[in-house]
Amino acid sequence: MREHDVYMDEAVREARLGRDEGGIPIGSVLVRDGVIIGRGHNRRVQLKDPVLHAEIDCLRNAGRIGVYIDCVLYSTLMPCYLCAGAVVQFRIPVVVVGESETFPGAEEFLLSKGVRVIDLYRADCRDLLQEFIRIHPEIWDEDIGELERK
Repeated sequence: MREHDVYMDEAVREARLGRDEGGIPIGSVLVRDGVIIGRGHNRRVQLKDPVLHAEIDCLRNAGRIGVYIDCVLYSTLMPCYLCAGAVVQFRIPVVVVGESETFPGAEEFLLSKGVRVIDLYRADCRDLLQEFIRIHPEIWDEDIGELERK
């Protein structure tokens, strides 16, 4: 098993936890020196918080760790601009994503800021989110800012 898969498996566990809570199945973990120091999942629906994406929840749960330049952020989905902004702000040098097919996110932005992006192209990450989108398209559209006012 590839090293990245071990940590991505933990991010998938977080995504499933979010799904089981009634939320969007996206998970994230923050790793330093081979140790998970933060974990989180998208909790926008559960807590009615528009910015509580998986990566933000993960960083919040890691707490104030001071320096992030020796960390790797794992996310089951390519980060959006909100989460990519946090990555750049804290100077996290590497982001490993489970997939980017469902949502291309802010990959170009991350790359333009010198962040190394590794896409694992994992079917489990893709299938978990695509099943949710099939069942709850309006929640997904809201999450990515595509919901239109009626």
